[in-house]
Amino acid sequence: MTTDDHVVFVVDDDERIREALSELLASHGMHAVAFGSAGDYVSADKPDVPACLILDVELPDINGLDLQKQIAERDHPPIVFITGHGDIPSSVRAIKDGAVDFLTKPFSDSDLMAAIRVAIARDREIRSERAELGVLRRRYLELTPREREVLPLVVSGLLNKQAAAELGISEVTLQIHRRNVMQKMMAASLADLVRIAERLEIPITHSRRAGGSEHAQA
Repeated sequence: MTTDDHVVFVVDDDERIREALSELLASHGMHAVAFGSAGDYVSADKPDVPACLILDVELPDINGLDLQKQIAERDHPPIVFITGHGDIPSSVRAIKDGAVDFLTKPFSDSDLMAAIRVAIARDREIRSERAELGVLRRRYLELTPREREVLPLVVSGLLNKQAAAELGISEVTLQIHRRNVMQKMMAASLADLVRIAERLEIPITHSRRAGGSEHAQA
């Protein structure tokens, strides 16, 4: 099961619905893969491309809303729910848990296609951010243990002399480590390094010696 650009997964126990949606998607130049149950979808091999999951609420093996919750901790495509028995609590739960839309049958082709395009665009963005984060993590792993100690001190806003005192090293040595951190993390500025540290969720270290009032940019 492969596609070059994207895939739309359709999970619905009604074969007629699966066929109709697959034909609709094909007419819009979209590649669809359909499943009759949540279990079939979960166990299937999936291409590593931007995707959308069209998910029926009432399925033979599990409620679609429960499936949404089960896969919430995994990397999964944005979901567009479809149902013949929609109600406000279900729609609120679905959207609150991240679904792109909650459509009640019969829905218009235009509404469904609009939701699918939003879902695929969202997945492209998520994948891009995930890839960028992966690059940052690999760069962070290239830092020496000492450089990993220097990084949080630098982004906390300490002066070089304060950060050096915190680590018990000379200011010159601290400056060397700081320069290496900037180069290895490919940070164009201190502000850029701060943003990188935030994305990596690196805890900010505050000086135990200098006190909070002396924090400044070096």
